[in-house]
Amino acid sequence: MSAQAITKTFQMADGTTISIETGKLAKQADGSAVVKMGNTMLLATVVAAQDAKENVDFMPLSVDYKEQYAATGKFPGGFFKREGRPSEYEILISRLVDRALRPLFPENFHAETQVIIQLISGGDDVAPDALAALAASSALAVSDIPFNGPISEVRVAYIDNQFVINPGISQMEEAKLELMVAASEDNIMMVEGEMKEVSESLMLEAIKAAHEAIKIQCRAQKELTAMVEKAQTKREYCHETNDEELKAQVKEATFQKCYELALQGNPDKNARSEGFKAIRDAFIETLSEEEQAEKTDMVKRYFHDVEKEALRQALLNERVRMDGRKLDEIRPIWSEVNYLPSAHGSAVFTRGETQAMVTCTLGNKMNEQMIDGAVFDGSNKFILHYNFPGFSTGEVRRFGSPGRREIGHGNLAMRALKYVLPEGDDNPYTIRIVSNILESNGSSSMATVCGGTLSLMDAGVKIKKPVAGIAMGLITDTETKKYAVLSDILGDEDHFGDMDFKVTGTRDGITACQMDIKVDGLPYDVLAEALEQARLGRLHILGEMAKTITEPRSDYKENVPRIERMLISKEFIGAVIGPGGKVIQEMQRETGATIVIEEVGNNGVIDIVSPDKASIEAAKARIKGIVAVPEVGEIYEGTIKSIVPFGAFVEILPGKEGLLHISEIDWKRIEKVESVLHEGEKVKVKLIGVDERNGKMKLSRKALIKRPERN
Repeated sequence: MSAQAITKTFQMADGTTISIETGKLAKQADGSAVVKMGNTMLLATVVAAQDAKENVDFMPLSVDYKEQYAATGKFPGGFFKREGRPSEYEILISRLVDRALRPLFPENFHAETQVIIQLISGGDDVAPDALAALAASSALAVSDIPFNGPISEVRVAYIDNQFVINPGISQMEEAKLELMVAASEDNIMMVEGEMKEVSESLMLEAIKAAHEAIKIQCRAQKELTAMVEKAQTKREYCHETNDEELKAQVKEATFQKCYELALQGNPDKNARSEGFKAIRDAFIETLSEEEQAEKTDMVKRYFHDVEKEALRQALLNERVRMDGRKLDEIRPIWSEVNYLPSAHGSAVFTRGETQAMVTCTLGNKMNEQMIDGAVFDGSNKFILHYNFPGFSTGEVRRFGSPGRREIGHGNLAMRALKYVLPEGDDNPYTIRIVSNILESNGSSSMATVCGGTLSLMDAGVKIKKPVAGIAMGLITDTETKKYAVLSDILGDEDHFGDMDFKVTGTRDGITACQMDIKVDGLPYDVLAEALEQARLGRLHILGEMAKTITEPRSDYKENVPRIERMLISKEFIGAVIGPGGKVIQEMQRETGATIVIEEVGNNGVIDIVSPDKASIEAAKARIKGIVAVPEVGEIYEGTIKSIVPFGAFVEILPGKEGLLHISEIDWKRIEKVESVLHEGEKVKVKLIGVDERNGKMKLSRKALIKRPERN
């Protein structure tokens, strides 16, 4: 007997039907939900520990998105033929959902919580990532876990001058704008996406369009929750031990000192940190030894809140930032290109206490990144990797494989730059940018964008326009209605602030953005103000970058492999490759060039790669010979491949042999072919005919020899 499912079905504004089902699958989880749109189905589950661990003062939330290959009727690649470590795509979707959910758990909720979203059926040209947050929020909504939701997330694209919610995979190539927006019914929570130099106003309209769609999904979740008995009573937690008297003492003793220190405007991060630490430690020293042993951790927690409030109030009241800058002031910038002599392109970009060393490497088609996912597959010829070692912030941290943060920041920088790259035959290269963060005090991903632009120009890549990025912040006071929009935020301003809004673009428009909002009820006019302030900041940064380099190098550096592209008819691809790759391998061995061939439409696209111009020309000549069609009456210099009693077989073009009959070798009578010709010898011949029945070519040597006069 099957379980009785509780289902809520609703329609979006465009007529698309979505259903949310609970109570049928994964019933031992604290909450589970299946979201279905067409043939695409996602199963989300959530489980939270009954109690929090000791001295945990943060939200230990983990969100994992996983695509089952069976969902789309595929086998996983590789030797083991099973799903393995998450792909970068799955990690990016996990981060999007995590960032939307995390701010909405109660502040004192510190129980370990795990959200898992799985693609269990895929199809119908539906991008399942746009439904992941809806599934996760639905699972939380029908559980007894405290959560200030529901929320949802949609993709909005601008196609043919109109906004499309959750467009099909095939439509996204045509989009001028593509954003993922997460929100509750009342507030925007998160925005991330890429654009093709769009205006700030168009981006705002896209966010508004997405929010209207999200409101429908949030209302559907509330109606579903009302039908689930378990969801009516949420768990009660009390994970923190508090001492309200001690809390008041900490504030009374330290707030004014923190406020005054904040007004000093010290640009040195470490000096500021030591100053606040000294205030905290001085208070701890006033406690008895017994109180210190018992309450130091509690004091540190209370002092953190006091420090945050003092910094925020000082900024809102005095309009001066903790490093002394004005609200819209950008930190000092310096940059340098060609810093690394052996790299194809390199740049160092420094803004305040944030520094990125960025390299650009140019490769051939064999260097492309292969993508083999359950939904998306293919190849990628632009790769950007971001590395954030511990020493960049003066910390001791394991130096290992990239984490979710590195993958997310790298993806943002990649989306910021990819629109300005040359396309088609203007760019035969696979491009890899690597950003190594050497110092960090805010906006390291935006330093990656700026350094990436400089390294591309230093490498000679003909980008359309330079791109710069800036991180914006926001401090608000809901009681006084005061707010401050901050340009080029510090790490502390991100930590203590209410918004982290990264915007990248050219002088003419936005190319990518990433926004996380931690405050309820952010008005659109404040967001518009932040976007305009970001535009002016971006223009300033572009001006500073132009002091170093204004346009791409006229030519690539000497150590860059040269690539020349040829187009041939696809019927000749097999001839160029040869049986078992014999012909192409022989060409590569003899010319020293690397030859890569691919069938595209009705053509074969050949990339010839070599730093040596002579080897490229030699390879081109060989390929032209293979694809050339022999013409009757033409003269060729061929190679004698074999000798038979009745003549010799001569290769006049690669892979194309004809018969030089013994009677066509010379005007005089020849008894034995070997007396005149030898295998491997070069000989000039004329194509005198082609047998219509079998296509065999008839050659003549004597046609090129003057006929002797008769006696």
